[in-house]
Amino acid sequence: MIIPIASDHAGFEAKEKVKKLLEELDHMPVDFGTHSDDSVDYPEFAVQVARDINQGEHELGILICGSGQGMCMTANKFPNVRGALVYNKNSAEMSRRHNNSNLLCLPGRELDDEELKELVTTWLDAEFDGGRHERRVNKIHSLTQN
Repeated sequence: MIIPIASDHAGFEAKEKVKKLLEELDHMPVDFGTHSDDSVDYPEFAVQVARDINQGEHELGILICGSGQGMCMTANKFPNVRGALVYNKNSAEMSRRHNNSNLLCLPGRELDDEELKELVTTWLDAEFDGGRHERRVNKIHSLTQN
């Protein structure tokens, strides 16, 4: 699967690690930047990945900043994006199973290599449960429809 990924300067190091992990898992990361740890404004990078997810160009994406909050807040401005700030294995799994998240947001400054691997693989492996959760996700989606 092609997975767009982006970070700000605070998430740059973690993004590079996640890109390698995605390749090891036979996914193709598409890097929307940033390409160094020089200070940047995270919304510029979150928008690029969120726009692709919103328009259906890619099914899933990953955003990383220092806390994960800024990227997640920015991405969730798009009506078809369900970005989830994930910080442990349970939040990674449940964001997919119950909320059908399509954008993983990670706190790059808070996670070590093993945690990054666990969260990314758990999130990618989890599947949406549907059923009563489908109704709830549809209610979220209806908030952005005119």
